[in-house]
Amino acid sequence: MNVFSAMEIISSSLTAQRTRLNIVASNLANAQTTRTEEGGPYRRKDPVFQSDPVQNKFEELLGDRLSQQAHGVRVKEIVTDQNPAQMVYDPSHPDADQAGFVAYPNVNVTEEMVNMIMASRAYDAGATAMKAVGRVGRSALGIGGNI
Repeated sequence: MNVFSAMEIISSSLTAQRTRLNIVASNLANAQTTRTEEGGPYRRKDPVFQSDPVQNKFEELLGDRLSQQAHGVRVKEIVTDQNPAQMVYDPSHPDADQAGFVAYPNVNVTEEMVNMIMASRAYDAGATAMKAVGRVGRSALGIGGNI
């Protein structure tokens, strides 16, 4: 694997984790939303990741088959969590049903915070890896200049 393939793989993970962070932020922002345009409470969302082969044109021109083994990641889809809403007794709420219960989103704030920490750490690890690959690439250029 060359430096460019490594950067492409790391870049794909950074993009996927940024999407994950955005979805977590949306889930947290809507944790108390009881009425949406679709009707009913907000429903939690999750990204689904998929392995994605790295396409490196430079290696294709050279006929190198190693790039076929390298895979990045991409967000395949964003799914809506089908768990039921949280029913809370609050007869004074404008969205309360006949029995006085309000359907709140199926968002667990603690779980979302854990997801945010995990995505943030994965993003930080990717950024650190990208810096390391950049240093390796610069070092390799330096070696070539000394020949």
